[in-house]
Amino acid sequence: MSQSTILVTGATGYIGGRLVPWLLEAGYDVRCLVRDKRKLAARPWAGDPRVMAVEGDAMNEGDVMRAMEGCSAAYYLIHSMMVVGDEYRERDRKLATAFATAAGKAGVERILYLGGLGETGEGLSEHLESRRETEEALASGPARLTVLRAAMIIGSGSASFEILRYLVERLPIMITPRWVQTEAQPIGVRNVLHYLVTCLTTPETTGRTLDIGGPDVFGYEQIMQIMAEELRIPKRIIIPVPVLTPKLSSLWIHLITPLSAKIARPLAEGLKNRVVARNNDAAVLMPQELQTVRESIRTALGRMQDHDIETSWSDAGVMPGDPDWAGGKVFVDERSIAIAAPADSVYRAVCRIGGGQGYYSASWLWKLRGWMDRLAGGPGLRRGRRDPIHVSYGDALDFWRVRGVEPGRSLSLRAEMKLPGEARLDFAIASRGEHAARDAGAACELTQTARFMPRGLFGLVYWYAVQPFHGIVFRGMMRGIERAAIADALSKRQEAPQAQ
Repeated sequence: MSQSTILVTGATGYIGGRLVPWLLEAGYDVRCLVRDKRKLAARPWAGDPRVMAVEGDAMNEGDVMRAMEGCSAAYYLIHSMMVVGDEYRERDRKLATAFATAAGKAGVERILYLGGLGETGEGLSEHLESRRETEEALASGPARLTVLRAAMIIGSGSASFEILRYLVERLPIMITPRWVQTEAQPIGVRNVLHYLVTCLTTPETTGRTLDIGGPDVFGYEQIMQIMAEELRIPKRIIIPVPVLTPKLSSLWIHLITPLSAKIARPLAEGLKNRVVARNNDAAVLMPQELQTVRESIRTALGRMQDHDIETSWSDAGVMPGDPDWAGGKVFVDERSIAIAAPADSVYRAVCRIGGGQGYYSASWLWKLRGWMDRLAGGPGLRRGRRDPIHVSYGDALDFWRVRGVEPGRSLSLRAEMKLPGEARLDFAIASRGEHAARDAGAACELTQTARFMPRGLFGLVYWYAVQPFHGIVFRGMMRGIERAAIADALSKRQEAPQAQ
């Protein structure tokens, strides 16, 4: 195996999903350790012959060693906040220790880790302390560790960018904690990727911890005002007060932005720490043109407007196994409709649900359910979707997660909203064939199946409480999909003669 093979963990996440094509462009072969290969299937680079996906558990030393075989370097881009909430710190330490041990046994020469920028010593937030502990664990093995410490990473789809954008966009007046005056040194995502890749060919970075940041050092209030200017909205009125705790701040972030309170809490706690690079060694060793805060925000907003979001913070969501539907009572609401449109048109209409498109019917009920979910601690509707048209395994669609997708035939969603049970929504498309279509007036049949396995008495109460609304919501959704599919088919037929 060539020594130019590099292992990337976290390839289904925000940074990892963008790092792989940069490594390929630089001439490396890439090995990706993933829980499920299907989450990589829709990546533009997934079919590249230089990319190999290895399924395994990062906590399993044997799986990690198997993925590392023949690799000269390995990127550690794993973080557990989304996975286990309050227990992320202990899990991160165990994951990093197992990774360092496996790297030593597999003969990996270097480990590269993207950590958090911040002052050292006492007074660090739990989030930043966890990052420091991860660094120590990764350095415990024989592989040489390179740490790049970054503050806020600005890029389309990043968690920091989404928090900033939603707060500024939705709140003309903000009552904020005192940390709004804390200084930070944000960095554009493309600058982060440059540093991560260039480290491999810069021997001086081996075994070092390097602070990375953009050219600007601003307080968060100033960054918010720059965001407002780039969004072309009035200047925000920001009132700092001393009484807002990290817990209250995280709950407010949860209500206003797509991020959950469990993710927002450690991030909010970290905002109390000044995050400014202590030196510019990284910029000297690996020179590049650094984007200003304004340039980074403008680039990210442009990507959003063009629907060209390469990866999103929500991409790394957990994909649990199917619920055990056979183990208890399952309520089923199944509806079918014959549609006078080909299967591919129906499939495209189905795949547009969620995000800006909505759910074709009863928008007010969906919005109400979204707000209820946010108040209960769930993701609500604000998580949106990465792409307005295409869906891939593992994608987030508002408070749904794509758990199965078969182009032209089916889409399966698992609910991540707060529920007293497990819920699933499946769409299946069965083509009737040309002869049947002429006879029945329909080219295919769409079947929509909602399943709910209640948990306890409250689960049963919940099902019977929402069941009366299913006729409005699901019947309307089916009719809306039918209209969209017929319009899509008509559009394709009109385009065909023009193409000829």
